[in-house]
Amino acid sequence: MTQASQLSPELARGVLQLAQAVVGAARTRTLYPTEHPSVALSARRLSETIATAFGSAIISISITPDTLLIEGASADRTQQAISDAARLLHDCDIIQLTFIGDVPREAVDTLLNVLTLDASDRRTRGGPSAIWKDEGHPSIAIDQIDYQKVLEREQAAAADVPEPQKRDDVWRSLVLSIAAAGDHAQLDERAEQRLLAIAGSSLAVGDLALAVMEPKCAPDGSPMVTSQAAAVLAAFRHLTRIVSVKSPERLSSVMTNLASAAATRLDPHVLMQVMQTPDDPNDQIAVVRGVASAFDDTKVAQLLATALALDGQASDRLATIFNTIAPDEDRKRRVLTLTRNLLSETDFGRSGHFSVLWSSMEELLVSYNDRPFVSEGYRASLDGLGARAERLASVELPTELDEWMLTLGQENVRALSVQLLIDLLAIERDDARIASIADDMEALAEDLLMAGAYTDAKTVTRTLALRAGQPKTVGRDACRRALDRLGESLAMRDTTASIGEADESSWGSIREIVSLVGVASVESLRQVMVETETTASTRAADLIVGFGAPAVSRLAPLVDDSRWFVQRMAARLLGRVGTPEAVPLLLPLVRRSDVRVVRDAVVALGAIDDPAAARAIHTVLRTATGDRRRAIVEALVADRDPRVVPMLARIVAESEPLGRDHDIVLDAVAAMGRVGSEQAVPALASLILRRAFFGRRKLRALKERGVDALKRIGGPKAMTAIDDAATRGDRMLKRVIASKQ
Repeated sequence: MTQASQLSPELARGVLQLAQAVVGAARTRTLYPTEHPSVALSARRLSETIATAFGSAIISISITPDTLLIEGASADRTQQAISDAARLLHDCDIIQLTFIGDVPREAVDTLLNVLTLDASDRRTRGGPSAIWKDEGHPSIAIDQIDYQKVLEREQAAAADVPEPQKRDDVWRSLVLSIAAAGDHAQLDERAEQRLLAIAGSSLAVGDLALAVMEPKCAPDGSPMVTSQAAAVLAAFRHLTRIVSVKSPERLSSVMTNLASAAATRLDPHVLMQVMQTPDDPNDQIAVVRGVASAFDDTKVAQLLATALALDGQASDRLATIFNTIAPDEDRKRRVLTLTRNLLSETDFGRSGHFSVLWSSMEELLVSYNDRPFVSEGYRASLDGLGARAERLASVELPTELDEWMLTLGQENVRALSVQLLIDLLAIERDDARIASIADDMEALAEDLLMAGAYTDAKTVTRTLALRAGQPKTVGRDACRRALDRLGESLAMRDTTASIGEADESSWGSIREIVSLVGVASVESLRQVMVETETTASTRAADLIVGFGAPAVSRLAPLVDDSRWFVQRMAARLLGRVGTPEAVPLLLPLVRRSDVRVVRDAVVALGAIDDPAAARAIHTVLRTATGDRRRAIVEALVADRDPRVVPMLARIVAESEPLGRDHDIVLDAVAAMGRVGSEQAVPALASLILRRAFFGRRKLRALKERGVDALKRIGGPKAMTAIDDAATRGDRMLKRVIASKQ
């Protein structure tokens, strides 16, 4: 496969930003109501990202389960956002997403609606491509999976297993063994291979389940439901055990096949018995729970519709199973709507008394069956709760009521969630579980930042930072990775984008959060760099400089940016950091054509007291000529900063003053005089005392420039150096000093 490195840096960065924006916007859309400000903010961020990353170009992005492709070249799949976006789009049955020219905001909103639809609803409506044709905008094109080909592949996989009339000895032996011995059936290698083949198709799984059920009938031919359910469950367990050992990566899809076969091929009474059978705690794979989890809304609706049509009513048993498969209230309502639609096509649904029956069935199915767990006395007290509430409402309410209600407020519930995760992290000792908790805390911190709950976000971040900063502590690396992801997240980008408008209290919390997250936050802070300095850019710059040397490598994209003001900001930040690590990034900035960038890059190098910085300036001065060299020197001394004197002295010491570096040394000497710092006196005193037999014209120019610089510096040290030179110097120097009196 084509490697991620084949994408241009600009395109790779654009795809990564798009992935982060898509995942963040979709997550926000599912977490908050549509009117919540975070939803509008994340959608606006996605719209701006598309415009910034691709402009008016036509870009097609292909989707695989784990990465994004552009013209066959893979994005950087090591980036978590890339894999998350690929998984999100792939789960939505999208195989290609194309942006055509300018994408308006309403198109982005519609795209997010498609991505956050319930899976069964999306497929019922024909898939994302069909929905987009009806509701979408021409600036975006969506290609979806071919459902017909998926069905054909399933049928082809089923065709690999012989049909019932062609069942061979292996098949018959397999069925007889499971039907007779159940979970304890002994299977040979050929039988195990056949089970692996069967597991790949829901049709084949259904055939096996029906075959092992068949012998479980009474002498009069009536089915023994309990025995049939036990045989089916034994077959399912054999399938999952073999797959978990020989092909564990297929286990999730096999569970889906089991659920599909159970919902479409089994008698509802048998299936209900299967679902009521508890999993053996000694089994490594909880088959019943796994099958229940694999039921999507459509399968649950099919099960309910079949059971209700057969029995003509809802039983307590069916209600209990329904609650097990779909404990969520919203999902229950969705499934019941689908069920009623399915029943409306049957004779039972068309009957005149169906509406009356449906009301009673719906009431039973949506209410939790708590009889096995609740005593009669407690049930009686619950039943009288409404009357008791009415009596309380008619008299004076407790004085503590307002305080009680506050405990149910959003802030208190949010604080409780934060504290629970912190406590879990504190007591956990297993690396894998700590990593999972750290991931949850990072996701919670993102949500808190998006909601503007900076105090709670600071609490979560501080907890992660404390664990990440403790050497040889369990979970240290997981917490560090969580902080790095938070620093580069869309939530952090949105937070740093608004620091200019934050009040002092919020700014204090944001500043501490960024400091706790660490240098990974530079990725988000870089976006605040603008041409005209603002409160936001000043605050962002202070935070970046506060990270010191580790922040230097994170500023490389600013150096490579095509905009002059971004390059200038990079130079200023590198100069403020002031470490030798900044020199390699400043050197290309000194060679830029824009004098505004060059000036700040030279000043930044002058602020770094290191031989590497002096050598960099020396190299640039050697290659520069005329006005450009004078501009570089002017930049060094413009602020009369004494910190540049050691660099100038080092340039003089390492140059050939009577050779090719003569003009450079003259400029450096004049610059030291303009700065006016006594730190330059030793270097100047040494230079004017220099003697030579050849190059006397250049030698005289050096002595004259050096004496002028000492006089310009003034002060006791400079005057003492001149007096000493008048005494110890050669005749040329004495004449120069005398002419300057």
